[in-house]
Amino acid sequence: MTGMAGKGLKFRVILVEPFYEGNVGSVCRAMKNFGFDDLVLVKPCEMKDFAKAMASHAQDLLARARIVDTFEEAIEGADYLVATTGKPGARTSRHIRMPYFNPKELRQMLEDKSGTVALIFGREDVGLVNEYVERCDMVVYIPTSVEYPIMNLSHAATVILYELSGFEGGNIALADGKSLERLYSEFRELLVKINHPEHKRDKTLMMLRRVLGRAMLNNREFYTMIGIIRDVELKIERMEKEEVTEEESS
Repeated sequence: MTGMAGKGLKFRVILVEPFYEGNVGSVCRAMKNFGFDDLVLVKPCEMKDFAKAMASHAQDLLARARIVDTFEEAIEGADYLVATTGKPGARTSRHIRMPYFNPKELRQMLEDKSGTVALIFGREDVGLVNEYVERCDMVVYIPTSVEYPIMNLSHAATVILYELSGFEGGNIALADGKSLERLYSEFRELLVKINHPEHKRDKTLMMLRRVLGRAMLNNREFYTMIGIIRDVELKIERMEKEEVTEEESS
């Protein structure tokens, strides 16, 4: 899907367990309004006539929507995952929702990038659950009134799609999603090797994911990070061998 995003960027809209078929149809309509056409539905409600009615002239997009059973299937092939939330700042102690950015800031950060970006929306009643937010590289919210901050799913999608439409992207390729997951796995193994406190590892990894998510690593940066981790691991292994040798000779 390139839509109006142009040469470098492709956007995928993911709705996780949408509860109301009317909202799904309305999201399709908004997507077509702004030139987006890649829609994935994770365990959606049943799509009947009301979804088609709300989709209006975007019924073709609704018919082409890919339906999957798991979040992993939905994000497969995506390079960068953007979670959406209506409650910015919640549970900052777990590093789940902070820092967060508005749609304009997301657009600015993507301006010179290329790759596939997944825009992920949660269910109407509970939003995007923490399990999935934790997997994402960035959290985006829409600034709203503090008296009533929660927007309708289709309205929120419309605002974000509007902000992301009409710009070309660039030529700086984002590191692919599999590479990033490999990097986080390498960091986890490194924390174990350096005896980082076990009760802090998940929070530390979440913080690293947020920092690297904001950095939007390209392939060269990814390989540099992997190289540094490998150098540290080799140094640790040499030190451990030297300690064993010293013990044996003493």
